[in-house]
Amino acid sequence: MKPRSRLSPLLQKCCLRLSANVSYQKAEIEIEALTGVKVGHTTQQKLVLEQDFQLPVALQVVSEVNVDGGKVRLRGKPKAGCHWRDYKTVRLQGIYYGAFFDDNQSLVDYVNIQPLVNPLVCLGDGHDGVWNLVREFGKSENFERWEILDWYHLKENLYKIGGSLKRLKAAESFLWQGQIDNTQALFIHCRGKQVKNFITYLNKHRSRIVNYSYYQAEELCSIGSGAVESAIKQIGARIKISGAQWNVESVNQILSERLSLS
Repeated sequence: MKPRSRLSPLLQKCCLRLSANVSYQKAEIEIEALTGVKVGHTTQQKLVLEQDFQLPVALQVVSEVNVDGGKVRLRGKPKAGCHWRDYKTVRLQGIYYGAFFDDNQSLVDYVNIQPLVNPLVCLGDGHDGVWNLVREFGKSENFERWEILDWYHLKENLYKIGGSLKRLKAAESFLWQGQIDNTQALFIHCRGKQVKNFITYLNKHRSRIVNYSYYQAEELCSIGSGAVESAIKQIGARIKISGAQWNVESVNQILSERLSLS
């Protein structure tokens, strides 16, 4: 027992593990039901804020990095209501991951302390915020990054066009082989905002659209960012529970707790 503490190390660990998965109020109820000891929800919260959660360091070389963003609901000023803000999550080699709110530099630093393979495969969706971060990975002379647009986001954006299913299937087949010009030719006589947006999207990410068929067949790397999206879903299972709102100062702590103990 630490001086002036009534919580044993084991009880503290139990509190932290519970509050990483359920609300502080529910953790209070469950701890009392399981141990007979009442640890109030404010004490549970204070315990989380006092922790120094360490991000995992890769035990092997890292050849693949996935980056994506999630949403967290922040508590607003009285009468102003809550609002949503983005946080970023990175997953290394499909195993290790970290989440960062309003601290892009820490995310970049976290990736760059890892044993990165050169060239490094970087996967993400079409958001500029993701690729702005990727450009900072392994930033040294002669370091290369293979930036790959997530196949499933690419396909999702294609089908937003609507219209002829035959044409969409043909476009999907071309994109699967990385044939951007042939894909665009299918829509040359089409009009409408969705078509224009998709053509712009293809041109913007032209260098990131690869021959997905070949990459998958040869098992060169992943073609989708599902690994990091899975991490975001795990985080969301805690930070998006019904009615949850967070103070700006506590967001990074709850993100770290969720990743460390869930």
